[in-house]
Amino acid sequence: MYSKVNTMAILGIDGMSVSAEVDVSSGLPEFSLVGYLSSEVKEARERVKISLKNSGFRLEPRRITVNLAPADVRKEGTGFDLAIAVGILASYGLIPSDALKSAVFLGELGLDGHVCPVPGVLPMTLAAVERGFRACYVPDANREEAAVATGIRVIGVSTLETLVAFLNAEDETEALSASVPIEISGEEIYDVDFSEVNGQETMRRAAEVAAAGMHNLLMMGTPGSGKTMIARRIPTILPELTREESLEVTRVYSVCGQLPPGCSLMWTRPFRAPHHTVSAAALVGGGQRPRPGEISLAHRGVLFLDELPEFSRTALEALRQPLEDRMVMIARVTASYRFPADIMLCAAMNPCRCGYYPDRSRCRCSEEEVRRYMGRISRPLLDRMDICVEAPPVGYADMKANDRSESSAEIRERVKEAWERQQRRFQNSGIFFNSQMTGREVKHFCRMEVDAEELMEQFFGQMKLSARAYHKVLKVARTIADLAGTEKICADQVSEALAYRHLDRKFWE
Repeated sequence: MYSKVNTMAILGIDGMSVSAEVDVSSGLPEFSLVGYLSSEVKEARERVKISLKNSGFRLEPRRITVNLAPADVRKEGTGFDLAIAVGILASYGLIPSDALKSAVFLGELGLDGHVCPVPGVLPMTLAAVERGFRACYVPDANREEAAVATGIRVIGVSTLETLVAFLNAEDETEALSASVPIEISGEEIYDVDFSEVNGQETMRRAAEVAAAGMHNLLMMGTPGSGKTMIARRIPTILPELTREESLEVTRVYSVCGQLPPGCSLMWTRPFRAPHHTVSAAALVGGGQRPRPGEISLAHRGVLFLDELPEFSRTALEALRQPLEDRMVMIARVTASYRFPADIMLCAAMNPCRCGYYPDRSRCRCSEEEVRRYMGRISRPLLDRMDICVEAPPVGYADMKANDRSESSAEIRERVKEAWERQQRRFQNSGIFFNSQMTGREVKHFCRMEVDAEELMEQFFGQMKLSARAYHKVLKVARTIADLAGTEKICADQVSEALAYRHLDRKFWE
């Protein structure tokens, strides 16, 4: 007898429909799995057989053939177990075939018949909604995650035995219960705050401007000057995620199996800080089976690279294209993968290996050693940093000051107002922040006062700005004007934006 069960696979970060076609016929007892399968999918044969036996199903020995279609796409992961088991039981006549037509089955089977959680349930459930399925059976541990998707009935399954009882029950209130959609929470809780930062007004201001326009930020200074402290507090001044952004972020974390315990929907902006030994594939994504990297896990949030020159040159150069396109494209012979990478890059570094250049009372690095150390950051990558700021050492007076610093909540209000101005300005254009403007938008939206135009003309040749650097100065100036609530860019705002380009001229010329 033939049966067909619907299931899903992950392709990149998207769900893809897969059919588990099962045929049970007379002949020598055999269990065959076909359909371009990875090793973990082939092992489903043993898991399903023993799980059926330990769940109390005594099946007559027959020839069982399972095909996971389409057969030209490689199947990976353990999420097909439940669909295969359901298909076998339906072919033996133990489950009515009508119960399978509009439903999707996802889950891994344990040898005792329990249904174990699998990664990527949310994107697979969303894909099931798009394809018109009315019900989705998922592991009980994934139930709340899948329930974030609206327009489909999500049903949690704990064991194979209870699932079969549910599918055969005339009264569907028995055995299992469906989840209700999870609402996004609007409250954000952080254990750090900008009020804890003493002094460093220049760095605080640079962080605010960077957050207001989602500009890439490079901080340079001696060890202990507060670079990492500032970076870790940047997410606290970013406005909360919208529901659409939350779904985007959660999809990536779901595919990577990195959703926090008990979390069905990510509602805080990501902050990722990989160690400098990270490989290029781990940073931007890739591998034999392409997976999202750290830059995608930081989507809609902050990617912080501490000790920037210590990262491998291959990893740093791999960032250049995603920083421009705000997505990662990975091409393979069998398929192309697209991972989101709309991030704010924040980086910190010392001016030399010992960290104290140009203070010759403490720095013993030669000029050649300093040049070699700074040369680890290529000019093309440096050009993609909108704001470069120097962190001076923190003095004793700053440490003992009793003046209250501005809290993250106060700064976030100004940033939020600047974001709202940008949303109105770029409405229906596909652009959301000043940092995303192309040359055409810069020309249209970055209009300067006469004195600001004269100042820009004077410093363009003096600082030998490239076309990219010129546009970045104007984008930053536009953000500073948004924070001030002005429509035209004035000379003071251009001067501040130019000051954020001074550091790369000081150390890289």
